[in-house]
Amino acid sequence: MTRRIEGRVLRRGDRGYEATRRAATWHAGTPDRFPAVIVQASSTDDVVAAVGLAHDEGLKMAVRSGGHSWAGSHLRDATLLLDVSGLREVFIDAEQMSATAQPGLLGSELGEALRQRGLFFPVGHCRTVCIGGYLLQGGFGWRSREFGPSCMSVTAVEVVTAGGELVCADQTHHSDLFWAARGAGPGFFGVVTRFHLRLYPLQRVTLESSYRYPPAVWEEYFRWSRSIEAELPAQVELWNLLYRDETAGTDGPIVSVSATAFTDTEAEAREALAIFETCPVRQKALVAALNEPTTTSELTRVGSLLHYPPAKRFIADNMWTHAGFDELLPGLRAIRQDFPPAPSHLVWMPWTLTPQRPSMAYSVEDELYIALYTAWDHKADDEIYRRFVTERMRAMEYVETGIQLADENLINRPRRFVTDDHLRRLDEIRAIYDPGELFVSWLGRPDLD
Repeated sequence: MTRRIEGRVLRRGDRGYEATRRAATWHAGTPDRFPAVIVQASSTDDVVAAVGLAHDEGLKMAVRSGGHSWAGSHLRDATLLLDVSGLREVFIDAEQMSATAQPGLLGSELGEALRQRGLFFPVGHCRTVCIGGYLLQGGFGWRSREFGPSCMSVTAVEVVTAGGELVCADQTHHSDLFWAARGAGPGFFGVVTRFHLRLYPLQRVTLESSYRYPPAVWEEYFRWSRSIEAELPAQVELWNLLYRDETAGTDGPIVSVSATAFTDTEAEAREALAIFETCPVRQKALVAALNEPTTTSELTRVGSLLHYPPAKRFIADNMWTHAGFDELLPGLRAIRQDFPPAPSHLVWMPWTLTPQRPSMAYSVEDELYIALYTAWDHKADDEIYRRFVTERMRAMEYVETGIQLADENLINRPRRFVTDDHLRRLDEIRAIYDPGELFVSWLGRPDLD
């Protein structure tokens, strides 16, 4: 049977296939996994037809929106890879404080379109992240300490099921599918073609205070940071980074601190950021820039260019924890030892567990998020850096309460990304909507108790 697909269809061996396969992952470390067919959808009808094509040819399906998966989870051998990055429509209803957006839209594009209308949605921190995979895995973005993971602000999803049916899932219709779509990530068993979003007023003021501390005071700084994190208002987002900075003229990784306040008045923002001037090693800072006006668009642009250059190969891993600094210290010292060159970096980001979470698949989080991102140039070094990241994070499992899917390393270190009960429920819902297991699941999964 011939399926009519308006978008591009490439089979392995076709001219253009390999370039398209490599471009399907945002960084240079495209894994050696080869889909049998790649379909670049241009419409929802193409998505339905691609599902039919997979059935016709007995292929499993994987879905890509922006390809911002460190592990290239969407690239699987002998599958149909459905690329929905061409689905980019967005409609904003400012009066109703709502929007609909398709999965191929960049979060940075959505954020800027909303900013121009005085509106806000907690989009991702990296400029090249599309909203499709971002929202499915939870959505770890700007002002998420205030609003929670971004999937909490998804009110409905339009999904093409494994049976080729287009359905709208929300709290009252296909509610189990809606529950799964908010947190299943690359293990979701359907193709979301449109997200319905709840919007928020844009904060009037955004101020950032930033510091860089020398290697000698890293333990003192992180100990202090851990001690004050519970006091931070939800409107303050704190990013502590550890990385080598060749321009700093120091021996060893420096500490880079970025504290951003999202408030209605400048006085509120300054007051919220004042605590960072009380740091006991404040006078040892190499650089300090206080209360500088900025926007999430600018913060996203600068951070993406500095820390995530696409010409590099990358691996990432992460953990949630509520451990105190002394418990974390042995693992941090091991990570810091032989730390790779920039742009490799460790992220330390305080989190909040408010507002109250609704019932959704997303279900593992904690007080503190720690993630390790390692970048390098040559494929011959893949194993060196895979081992560095995986072994360092494995050594900290004694203080880990779980991971998040955004920066997963499940193929090397399968860990708990939803609760056991939610993982069982995801399996049960898949059995209803995808009994033949048309859609691929996660690259790895934890054992159930």
